[in-house]
Amino acid sequence: MVKIFKKALISVLITVLGISVAQAAYPDRPITLIVPWSAGGGSDTSMRMLAEQLSKDMPVPVVVVNKTGAGGAMGTKAMCDAKPDGYTIGMVGSGVTGRQYSNPNANVLSDFTNIAFFGPEPAFLSAGAPTGIKTLEQFFDYAKANPGKIRNGNDNPGGFSHVAASVMEAKFGIKLTKVPYKGYAPTVVGLLAGEVDTVTVPVPNVIDQHKAGKLTILGVADNQRHFMAPYVPTFKEMGYDFVLGSFRTIIGPNGISADKLKYLEKKIIAAVSNPDFQKKARNAGFNPQPMGAVETAKYIKEFDEMLYPVLLSAGLVKVRHK
Repeated sequence: MVKIFKKALISVLITVLGISVAQAAYPDRPITLIVPWSAGGGSDTSMRMLAEQLSKDMPVPVVVVNKTGAGGAMGTKAMCDAKPDGYTIGMVGSGVTGRQYSNPNANVLSDFTNIAFFGPEPAFLSAGAPTGIKTLEQFFDYAKANPGKIRNGNDNPGGFSHVAASVMEAKFGIKLTKVPYKGYAPTVVGLLAGEVDTVTVPVPNVIDQHKAGKLTILGVADNQRHFMAPYVPTFKEMGYDFVLGSFRTIIGPNGISADKLKYLEKKIIAAVSNPDFQKKARNAGFNPQPMGAVETAKYIKEFDEMLYPVLLSAGLVKVRHK
C-alpha cells in the first residue's frame, strides 16, 4: 500500500513539475506578428523594426507575416481567430475603430486583447508633382471649384487614410474621388504613377519622394509640426481646423493567459523604449511612445469615443450605430 502511494505521489509530482517546466519555457518557438497591410508601408516597416528588436531581446525570433485584404480586416480577423497560446500576435491601427462601423464583418474592439502601444501618427496630405499643387490653399481652392476631379489615394472604407479623406470632405465641403489601395506603399506608388492626384498617408511613406521633388507634402493634421518634416505647416497654421491622427498597437487573441500577456507586454515596452530602437524608429519617421495594456485599452476607448461622431457626421457609420 505504501509503495502504491509513493508511486502515485511521484507521478503527481512529475506531472506538476512537468507543467511548471512547460509554463516556464514560454516562449520556446517563434512568435508570429501579423501585419494586416502589405510589405513596404509604414505599418510593415515599423513592425519589422519591432520584430527585429524583440528577436534580440527574446529567446525566440519574432516573425512578421503580412495578411492583407479588406482594408486590414482580413489580417485582424486572422489574429483574432488564432489560437490564444501566445505565439500569434498582431498589429492594428486606428482603422480597426473605423472599420467596425463601416464593415458588418469586421472585428470589433472587444474581439481582441490589448498588449502594448507602439505610438501615434498624424494624418498628412500630399499632392503629386504633375498636379502643380504646392499649398493647402491651392488644394482646397481647386477641390471646391472642381468637385470630384481630385483623385485621392487611400485605403478601404474605415481605414485611416480613407477616414482622413472623408473627414476633409465633410469638414470643408469638398468632393474627392477616393481610390482604394491595399496599403500605404501601393498608394504612394499609385500617386507617383499618376493614377491619383493626392494621398492621405503618414509622412514616413512620402518623405523621400517629397525631398526628391516627386510630390509635395501639403500639411499635417496635428497640433504641431512633425519632427521629420518641420518645414511642413499644420492645417491649423494655414487656417484649416483639421486634427486627426492614427496609432499602432500590438494585440493578441482573447484568451491568452495572464502570465504570457504580461511577458509580451514587458518585452514590447522594453523593446520600444530601447534608446537604439528609439533613434532608429525616429530616423524612419516614427514616433514610438510605448504604453502598457491598461493604458492602451484606455487610449483606444477614448479614440473610439472621439472618432465615432466624426465618422457619423461624415456619413461613414453604416453598421453598429450607437
